[in-house]
Amino acid sequence: MMMVSHPTSAHRRSVLLVAVLAALWGTSLVGGIEAQVARPPQRIVSLVPATTEMLFAIGTGPRVIGVGSYDRYPPDVNTRPKLGGLLDPNIEQLIALRPDLVIAYDTQTELRRQLERANIPAWTYSIKGLADVTSTMRALGDRIGMKADAAAAAARIEDDLRRVQARVAGRPRPRTLVVFGREPGTLRGINASGGYGFLHDLLELAGGTDVLADIAKPAVQMSTEMVLARAPDVIIELHYGQPWPAARADAERRVWSVLPSVPAVRSSRVHLLAGDEFVVPGPRVTLAAERLARALHPDAFR
Repeated sequence: MMMVSHPTSAHRRSVLLVAVLAALWGTSLVGGIEAQVARPPQRIVSLVPATTEMLFAIGTGPRVIGVGSYDRYPPDVNTRPKLGGLLDPNIEQLIALRPDLVIAYDTQTELRRQLERANIPAWTYSIKGLADVTSTMRALGDRIGMKADAAAAAARIEDDLRRVQARVAGRPRPRTLVVFGREPGTLRGINASGGYGFLHDLLELAGGTDVLADIAKPAVQMSTEMVLARAPDVIIELHYGQPWPAARADAERRVWSVLPSVPAVRSSRVHLLAGDEFVVPGPRVTLAAERLARALHPDAFR
């Protein structure tokens, strides 16, 4: 069995930040470099968690023979070889698996060149907003010969998102700041969702008003002075992976107490939400939308 090295915590944090920015910064759907094939691919490698989750949701999991190192869902991915991440794909190990299709993110240009030289078909994509999740799923299903299944799965996601949206319709929309990164234990290095991209769209659908909506960027570096000036009613801080122990979560929430004049801090509306669904623009966007909506409008779910 081939051994896979485990990334350090610092490297994991940097790759997760890149993943967030990739999900937020993406452009529209892009067709990849690929050779014409006579039949649907049977040996698929997916190097991006979002498309890996889509493949399993469509019902193509048995065809997936390799995944990215940061794929964690569904649990079946842990039985597949891990082939590196967005920044460090293991091309030698990938080629050795003899895939007949590799799914990669559009920014992985060097990987695409290497696959082309190896005569391995590739399909690339990118995401710019929430609507692109289901359009990507439909396009992916068409490419792998599962058009009807992908369309049905995408329709279910869209129905679930509409249900969340309807649940909070007509309610006051609190001015909300969504933070996806900062230095632990301090308010230094705050990275927040701006008025463009996947997280912004999720927040709006969940019944919030983005306090950074006027900044047409997917990510904004903020100072505490900027937080004070924007005066959010709610602060939602996202953390990826497993939830923190209660003691650590409480300690990190208290970090915001240094800004007592901010309405969200004054009214104790600082929420820490943990989960990969906030950084993976795939089928679990419905879970992310509902969790945001519950934080913003708890009365709507009673």
